[in-house]
Amino acid sequence: MKNQSLLGLINWLQPKPETVLLCHSIAAASDMAFMLNGEWDGCNSLVLPKCDKVAIEAAASLLETSWCYQNACETILVRLPVDEFLRRYALGERFFINANLRCAQLREVCLENIDLSYAKLNLADLGGTNLSKANLTAAQMKVANLSGSNLSGAQFVRANLAGANLSDANLRGADLSYADLSNANFKNADLRGANLGRADLRKVCLNEAIVE
Repeated sequence: MKNQSLLGLINWLQPKPETVLLCHSIAAASDMAFMLNGEWDGCNSLVLPKCDKVAIEAAASLLETSWCYQNACETILVRLPVDEFLRRYALGERFFINANLRCAQLREVCLENIDLSYAKLNLADLGGTNLSKANLTAAQMKVANLSGSNLSGAQFVRANLAGANLSDANLRGADLSYADLSNANFKNADLRGANLGRADLRKVCLNEAIVE
């Protein structure tokens, strides 16, 4: 009995797991944190001391915002309109973690230093776009067009680039470790200094690619 009481006390004293939410904008995350007594991290996410889905849904409804849990397998964030996305980037926002940009038309725009980790970019057209030093960790980019893009120094760790077109892309110093590159096209791509450790290279096209 004494041991059970001691075990109960230890469990009670242990820190409770925190809940991390992602919102569709920095402003929404800040307001959600204020309403739910959470901690805003300065970007589009917040940390709550406990998970109260009813309170979360109520706050999101009042703010007319969408949200999802961090690292959710399938985001429930609404699709981010390209005009709104580019407007917020132009105003200095760089954190678009888990953003839903499926099929977005983003050709030849500047998005350097952006954080698109866990973003949904399947079938997106990013041809000729500047994504140098971008964080695309675990991003979903199946069959995306990245031909002629500047991806130097970008992070693609665990990203899904299966079937993507990366022909003529600048990937110097990019980190593609553990990425799914199966059936991807790297024709004429510059891969000098790129990290391909543990990447899935099945049926990848490296014709005339520049490697060290």
